Amino acid sequence: MTALPFADRDDAARRLAVALAHLHGRRPLVLAIPRGAVPMGRTLAAALGGDLDVVLVRKLGAPGNPELAIGAVDEHGRVHLASHAALTGADAAYIRRETERQLALIRDRRRRYTPDRPPLDAAGRTVIVVDDGLATGSTMIAALGAARAAGAAHLVCAVPVAARDSLERVRPLADEVVCLAAPWNFYAVGQYYDRFDQVSDEQVVALLAAGRPGAGEGRQTVTILCDDVATAGDLVVPDAARGLILFAHGSGSSRHSPRNRQVAATLEGAGFATLLMDLLTPDEDADPAARFDIDLLAHRLDAALRWARHDARVAALPVGLFGSSTGAAAALRVAAARGDAVRAVVSRGGRPDLAGDVALARVQAPTLLIVGGADREVLALNRQALAAMTASAELVVVPGATHLFEEPGALEQVARLAVDWFARWLTGPAPAVPMPARS
Repeated sequence: MTALPFADRDDAARRLAVALAHLHGRRPLVLAIPRGAVPMGRTLAAALGGDLDVVLVRKLGAPGNPELAIGAVDEHGRVHLASHAALTGADAAYIRRETERQLALIRDRRRRYTPDRPPLDAAGRTVIVVDDGLATGSTMIAALGAARAAGAAHLVCAVPVAARDSLERVRPLADEVVCLAAPWNFYAVGQYYDRFDQVSDEQVVALLAAGRPGAGEGRQTVTILCDDVATAGDLVVPDAARGLILFAHGSGSSRHSPRNRQVAATLEGAGFATLLMDLLTPDEDADPAARFDIDLLAHRLDAALRWARHDARVAALPVGLFGSSTGAAAALRVAAARGDAVRAVVSRGGRPDLAGDVALARVQAPTLLIVGGADREVLALNRQALAAMTASAELVVVPGATHLFEEPGALEQVARLAVDWFARWLTGPAPAVPMPARS
């Protein structure tokens, strides 16, 4: 069993991807239960070479206690009632009213989440239904029922953590159940995560757009050699690409990070090629010291830059670097050393201070530092780094955003700012976009 707690949903999704690796090559359809499981579904679909969609189910709340699930309904109106439903005072009239109320919310979500297409067809496919945890199991039971009714050929229930009795209830409904931990005395899903922030509708829409079949067309897995280490990267080159953006992720993250994937999808939609790579091997990433080894991270990023300069698909494109957390320091180190090859840098919630004052003073590429207004410690460090820089540099504060920009609309602002910055410095003036408060 997996050690608990998970750092966050991204951590849980990465561990699930390892447990589901045997499904790679089957192009599975990953159906995520909104909203919390959608970022996890994006990571799984990317890791397994599959497609992402949502399965829309809603729990039915008990009379006077809407948080207590007495069952669930799917978007076709099929209702699953828990055995304890009658004990809560839920009679037939109440269940009918509650079902209609939840169906109205489901229809509204379908209109918002996938306004331009119907649900992806599950018939004959390997289908993975994922949630961030099982408490009562009612929504998962309804979701599995919906996937089975849609014709799934091989049905998988995938959850990081579950109550043991709920896990046993879902087992007969799936061909395969993957659960990383089923602790005794289960209370609530959120207690098994260090961070369990809400996922916004805006994030769901962006992640589904990025995961739409065809949106990742042209995505190729590449291997980047650095000394005696081979690391993996995902390359997307749109038609008539106007620049290449190399992503340097932060400590404890990966190229499958839903946040970086979301920003990359926005850049790809604006005509930029993207390369998301793992700067560390899995063993190195398990070592906290390696995650903060800026020399090592910069060395691997420089190897990726050298690889790109010799790959015919992207060799002629101007290059920008997008760094987050410790990856931002690595990006600035590379920009300082390779001023002839790096045209612009963007940092999201980064630690540019870790690049060191000497390197910061040598950076010539125009640099945009984006920090959440509520991320006070990192904001102070970014202001110190800005003071050490001599190149064209700006600090933009996204009001109210925390370190991971998980607040509604925050990551979308980051993506728009990145597009604007790279378009300005790699390809000329860009269309105006709404800008948060500058500091």
